[in-house]
Amino acid sequence: MERIGVVGCGLMGSGIAEICARAGADVVVIERDADALAHGQARIERSLERAVASGKLPEDDANRARGNLSFSEDFARLADRGMVIEAVAEDENLKIDVFRRLDAVVTDPGAILATNTSSIPIIKLAMATKRPEQVVGMHFFNPVPVLRLVEVISSLLTSADTTERVHAYATDSLNKRVIYSKDRAGFVVNALLIPYLLSAIRMLESGFASAEDIDTGMVVGCAHPLGPLALTDLIGLDTTMAVAESLYAEFKESHLAPPPLLSRMTQAGLLGRKSGQGFFAYKS
Repeated sequence: MERIGVVGCGLMGSGIAEICARAGADVVVIERDADALAHGQARIERSLERAVASGKLPEDDANRARGNLSFSEDFARLADRGMVIEAVAEDENLKIDVFRRLDAVVTDPGAILATNTSSIPIIKLAMATKRPEQVVGMHFFNPVPVLRLVEVISSLLTSADTTERVHAYATDSLNKRVIYSKDRAGFVVNALLIPYLLSAIRMLESGFASAEDIDTGMVVGCAHPLGPLALTDLIGLDTTMAVAESLYAEFKESHLAPPPLLSRMTQAGLLGRKSGQGFFAYKS
């Protein structure tokens, strides 16, 4: 695991690339175009600067992490990677295309192809490759440098060796806490979390309570660090929508169907913190 690739440098991909670089790996980050790369690189730089300013990361370690990172639009740069972690948008067709491309370009016969999907069944991505035994779910949580949890999800075809190597890297190198999940939509955390978030959105949509009172009820009354609507803004309404659709497609249970308000806000580009406006407003 000395050579890591990360495909996608948005909120999740940038965090994954940062922690792998901070752990000492040589990290190649791939994005679709120069603009996306520039935004991702700037996001990593801001995160490193915050860590240094807070005293959680020595300046020398931040400089070493910067030196471990390189950025490219060329998938061929991933050829020699020992593990590639896909972190593109939560879109099944897009992710399948990424795995087809990875299977064609990554030459290391033992390389692990991991996905940071929040909900898409791992087997769907694995079957886009000729090495499904080396495809595994490795689901991080936002913000990646702060939250310690990683869900490791094995498909019916993932080998025990692949799972063990991912577990060892996550715990020994990245200092993460690993939990395991079977390959079903939502895995452990989102299968529990998303119905709660959807319930809060329905409560707001019905006019039963205001956004502020819904969140205050859960923060002050239940000691949650964030209310459900602020948490949805942090996750991203588009990501929440995608996970809900995946859960509903698999289980066909009405409480998993995205509420109309969530659909309309997503269509309007009101995606939460990433867009500056969701259920609450955020400064840029």
